[in-house]
Amino acid sequence: MAVDSAKESNHIIKIWDVKKDRLESMQQKISNTPRLLSKSAGKSSCCIFRVPQSLIDTKGRSYQPHIVSIGPYHHGKPHLQMIEEHKWRFLGSLLIRTQSYGLGLEELLKAIQPLEQRTRECYSENINLSTDEFVEMLVLDGCFIIELFRIMGNLVEVDDGDPLISMSWVYSFFLRDLLRLENQIPFFILQRLFDLSEESGSGSGSSPSLATLAFNFFNAALQRQDENLEKFSKLEGKHLLDFVRSSYFIPDQDQDEDEEEQKQNKNSTSSHLIQCISKLRRAGIKLRPVSSDSFLVVKFRHGVIQMPTITIDDFMSSFLINCVAYEQCHKSCSKHFTTYATLLDCLINTSKDVEYLCDRNIMENYFGTDAEVAKLFNNLGKDVTFDLNTCYLGEFFEDVHQYYKNGWHVQWASFRYTYFDTPWSFISALAALVLLILTVLQTFYTVLGYVRPPP
Repeated sequence: MAVDSAKESNHIIKIWDVKKDRLESMQQKISNTPRLLSKSAGKSSCCIFRVPQSLIDTKGRSYQPHIVSIGPYHHGKPHLQMIEEHKWRFLGSLLIRTQSYGLGLEELLKAIQPLEQRTRECYSENINLSTDEFVEMLVLDGCFIIELFRIMGNLVEVDDGDPLISMSWVYSFFLRDLLRLENQIPFFILQRLFDLSEESGSGSGSSPSLATLAFNFFNAALQRQDENLEKFSKLEGKHLLDFVRSSYFIPDQDQDEDEEEQKQNKNSTSSHLIQCISKLRRAGIKLRPVSSDSFLVVKFRHGVIQMPTITIDDFMSSFLINCVAYEQCHKSCSKHFTTYATLLDCLINTSKDVEYLCDRNIMENYFGTDAEVAKLFNNLGKDVTFDLNTCYLGEFFEDVHQYYKNGWHVQWASFRYTYFDTPWSFISALAALVLLILTVLQTFYTVLGYVRPPP
């Protein structure tokens, strides 16, 4: 009996008690609001995002500003302080003009403060700035952009020795930094500040709009004809990146997309991605450059892919990367640039594909080597998601795919590509054919000599 009692004492079950501080910590985490990706990030009103790490891993620092911070995400970073100091100088210059019309710094702050909550909801991350700090940042950054646009539009006189204007390298970095997804403030803030200073400054309706000034500023990189800029005078966007991105949409293209979606939904067909240009060439598919206001307008007719020329340089590569990131993050925007980037990723596998696109005037390469351009678009097409059946190039992808699968012309085109693509291959094939004919004739006459020997 004593032994049994000892065994029972060795099997006592202890009940684990949850520590109070652990419970309090877990309850606190439950009650906390998500900070890095706020609950409002999934709403259509949210349009300025922290780029996901998966995209940063493949595209590098293309989303982060190099010399100027706009908005809260990179506000106050040490390497951006050089331009931060000049923002105050630009704000002072603007106030010197507007104060004579009764618009001072206090009026600007009071005009923006009612828009604070609406502006905070535009960011995917909770902004850890007080009301005073947040409104000050919006006024400072917004007035800097507007003043910069007016200076470059020759509406405001500036000293010839102004370093931000006279140093050409600064402008090229401004072009890229102002179109980075993480470096934005809402367009309605810019428009509000612009309207206030414009009304106070001139009161004339003949002055160019904010949209016109913005396109004049970016046109050195966009390379559009000056007479075509007027049609963008009333264009709007969520922010500057979305504003410039939207200028590449063609009205007919949007209509075609709607019709395409209805057609595809009705027929319930599935589109397919296409092969690289080297394989498409072997199938007899040709490339032809066409003229258009937008490089997004791509068509396929009678075995020919028609594409406008696109210039690939430091600006365009950064712009494309940020447009794709914006389309991947925003709930309601179209996926035009994602679709176009996927098209180029399909067409380009190697540097030889880039070389051929350049030879056909589909692409102008000022970015680097052909291999670097190939890597750019191969990375641009990674880790992106969109509906291939309803995208604006859905019918294009399917038509090219079906043409590529067609048996007889693929075989004939492959034969022509192999033997008649270059003069040397044609000469070699012709020589082989002549040799074959001579061999057949020699064999024929040899056999004929045995069958019918001469008398």
